[in-house]
Amino acid sequence: MPLAKGRVLEIGIGSGLNLPYYDAAKVTSVIGVDPDEHFWARSEDRRNAVNFDVERIGLSGEDIPMESASADTVVVTYSLCTIPDPVRALREMRRILKPGGEILFSEHGRAPDAKVEKWQTRIDPIWSKIAGGCHSGRDIPNLMSQAGLGIIELHQHYIPGPKVLSYNYWGRAR
Repeated sequence: MPLAKGRVLEIGIGSGLNLPYYDAAKVTSVIGVDPDEHFWARSEDRRNAVNFDVERIGLSGEDIPMESASADTVVVTYSLCTIPDPVRALREMRRILKPGGEILFSEHGRAPDAKVEKWQTRIDPIWSKIAGGCHSGRDIPNLMSQAGLGIIELHQHYIPGPKVLSYNYWGRAR
């Protein structure tokens, strides 16, 4: 989160786990998008501990009621897996982003290993039902491309955990 600056739109703000990691010297406000009121209520202590305004839009990421070119940075962490139409949501993020702004992302997704990817495909129908709509094997770079975004920095590798759920993509897009 230290790369975020200005007016930030955070997709999937949830319980505010990212809030302590924003640089208050660079961030003026955070607008969080998340449909889950329960998670938002759990973020109260984190919201009260930061030195910038935090507000919430209680919707999914596909239709965000914000003006075009109104955010300096968009942050999306571990949320593209649950959004029903991730390409539409990414297009909304692109629309809201000011010229020269960046989308900062950290997502799990499709593994490069054929055996792991096969298991992601197998478990997805069941996993999405028990994990709040999470899809284990979405192709994050491809989704970004479909939304008209160019990835300017990309890191990808397994993090600790079951391989079928732990292949991660981190980076920046415009």
